[in-house]
Amino acid sequence: MKESPEEKRMRILNLAKASLSNAYSGDEHSIIQAILSFNELDKTRNLIHEKLEEWYGIFFPELKLANQLTYARFVQEFGKNKREADAQKLEDMLGAAAGQVKTQISNSIGRDPTDEEYEMLNGLAGLELSIAEMQSGLDKYLESSTKRIMPNITYLIDYKVAAELLAKAGSLNKLAFLPAGTVQLLGAEKALFKHIKFGSKPPKYGSIFKLQQISSAERQDRGRIARMYATKIAIAARADGISKNFIADKLKEQLDKSIKQMRPRSKKAIEARKGNFSGNRRWRDRGYRKR
Repeated sequence: MKESPEEKRMRILNLAKASLSNAYSGDEHSIIQAILSFNELDKTRNLIHEKLEEWYGIFFPELKLANQLTYARFVQEFGKNKREADAQKLEDMLGAAAGQVKTQISNSIGRDPTDEEYEMLNGLAGLELSIAEMQSGLDKYLESSTKRIMPNITYLIDYKVAAELLAKAGSLNKLAFLPAGTVQLLGAEKALFKHIKFGSKPPKYGSIFKLQQISSAERQDRGRIARMYATKIAIAARADGISKNFIADKLKEQLDKSIKQMRPRSKKAIEARKGNFSGNRRWRDRGYRKR
């Protein structure tokens, strides 16, 4: 029996609804929203802290604390009248830095804020701390969920970087079919488009640059290490998305071995480059020019 146009429309609509429901049935889309929320909250918290530090700097310009959350707690606890700060409470909060801060309080050129000013400062500090608490909850969720959904990838790299790669790809299935070169550049789309449009230097890495093994490496080695990581991540993504087999321990062993074998060659390249530079400088010192 031939279906009517209305029946055909309803059948196609139901198929679309079923497909959409199936696409969002897994946890991966929740992970994507969680990492996006985490990153946005991080930007917001840094901006709030910047404003808090600038504002409270009027009243205590000498205070410099490395930890942002400790700074916010100090404003809440001692911001109203810093000169009456209890020594024991200072030590409990700041540890070894308490003595230095106590001296800074004694010699500070800043005045104490009024009740109205402190109310606003206290609100900013509380907002920063509440955002940090929310981030802490998101962090725990990301750690548990990414390790469950992407056991191979999270064995190789940090779970938040794994979640960012998932967000950039759009889904675990899409990530599983990406080549290693694309995985390496996920998160560097703006730099890539700039290279294509204006001819600037092409990017060597995207989100995976956040990995300590890449960011802390020698500058000339970062691209090679990023390529090695991207190759293993692409294989791990196929295992997580398709085969569901755990192979990350072997991939990790191969990756560590490749990086160890690469470093001696990098040092030789540096020495050779330095030698060439010295030779070119001696050539110029003799008064010769390249034609």
